Amino acid sequence: MQEKIIILDFGSQTTQLIGRRVRELGEYCEIVPYNKFPYDDPSVIGVILSGSPFSVYDEKAFRTDLSRLRSHLPVLGICYGAQFIAYTSGGSVEPAPSREYGRAHLSSIDNENPLMQNIPVGSQVWMSHGDTITSIPDGFRAIASTDKVRIAAYQVEGENTWGVQFHPEVFHSEHGTQLLRNFVVDICGGKLDWTAESFIESTVKSLREQLGDDKVVLGLSGGVDSSVAAVLLNRAIGKNLTCIFVDHGMLRKNEFRNVLNDYECLGLNVIGVDASAKFFSELEGVTEPERKRKIIGKGFIDVFDEEAHKIEDVKWLAQGTIYPDCIESLSITGTTIKSHHNVGGLPEKMNLKLCEPLRLLFKDEVRSVGRQLGMPEHLIKRHPFPGPGLAVRILGDITPEKVRILQDADDIFIQGLRDWDLYDKVWQAGAILLPVQSVGVMGDERTYERAIALRAVTSTDAMTADWAHLPYDFMAKVSNDIINKVRGVNRVCYDISSKPPATIEWE
Repeated sequence: MQEKIIILDFGSQTTQLIGRRVRELGEYCEIVPYNKFPYDDPSVIGVILSGSPFSVYDEKAFRTDLSRLRSHLPVLGICYGAQFIAYTSGGSVEPAPSREYGRAHLSSIDNENPLMQNIPVGSQVWMSHGDTITSIPDGFRAIASTDKVRIAAYQVEGENTWGVQFHPEVFHSEHGTQLLRNFVVDICGGKLDWTAESFIESTVKSLREQLGDDKVVLGLSGGVDSSVAAVLLNRAIGKNLTCIFVDHGMLRKNEFRNVLNDYECLGLNVIGVDASAKFFSELEGVTEPERKRKIIGKGFIDVFDEEAHKIEDVKWLAQGTIYPDCIESLSITGTTIKSHHNVGGLPEKMNLKLCEPLRLLFKDEVRSVGRQLGMPEHLIKRHPFPGPGLAVRILGDITPEKVRILQDADDIFIQGLRDWDLYDKVWQAGAILLPVQSVGVMGDERTYERAIALRAVTSTDAMTADWAHLPYDFMAKVSNDIINKVRGVNRVCYDISSKPPATIEWE
């Protein structure tokens, strides 16, 4: 049985980041709502409590009884988690004189304490809280301070219970990974045996047991998640897997042909379906973004269902669902608040059982598994691309001509990023066709043609993003190439909005 750390989610925006950091150490972990601890799971070796948007004394604050956990397992509280342990044990938590947010430095550290081993005095940590622990109960001992926070970290004497008021999971905490390693390895006894190789071995075995000789159908998008899921399933069940790749007409330039060729080179059994005429017909005159998405989503289901029914005796639908999809499908009270995006209503319509071989993995782990499976780098490193494709990058109604213009402009931009060795330094990039025309001059003639906006962002998880600071020379070259080579465009702009307040996509 795979040993694990449980992360109790009290609603922090960085809960997933805690999980990623623990996984990066090589230790398996799961995130569960604060009140859903799996007490009957003997494989749990430690517990981490996340931060929260609430104060511990708020009426709406999330609360749970920690007595059973603290008596049986090592516990680490982060930010709200640390305050919650102290507050419910008789300590005081009060509003800080000024909100403690941003960089701070540990001015004193008890390096004899196992949690603080190999963390030097002066280490930078990241604070993000409006409250602070002003007194700790008897039996609690401070083990780190900053110049403004007297109790930056503590341990409960006689217990394997710790709390830190800073965020070791964020990049700005210089030795945060070391602190988490101290907890996971030295305190919890973690073996750090969670690797891509071990995941593939155990998952292939469990897939063979789960699926037997049943036939499975999988919808490919060309993206990383569905591609890795397909290769993993192919290793497990081979010929019993059939993949369907639907072209709705709004893929990138030549993508349908190129991706099909990639899949065939990987030995996958793939059916390619060009349904572009159907989608263009159904999208005619539609300008509202959500309607576009719904039309494309329903159309995909209809086409996929029709093709899948041509295959006899299919019993399973496989999908590239990954761990963040599953986490975001639950509120922290454990009730469903939305279905994850790549289910899309298919299981209900097709009356098939669902197989999700990647549902335990974060995106970076999916890529590691893909590499271990021998997939080519250009598939593994592909930027995220929206399911509705270029339909949500064309503002206004969709026509084949508009798609042609955007495909050509986007192709120049993406190929330029590759040529200038910038593609892997950007999280996501693409071109947007604006619903405006502008005056220009080409040769001696006045033009009145379309404007293209370019978008490129840096990010680690797409929850927040900053615009990519691309070189001016590169931007000048791309702009010039698009205007000279793409018929119907005479102006190029660059989107310098961050997320928040803007989103990565325009629709």
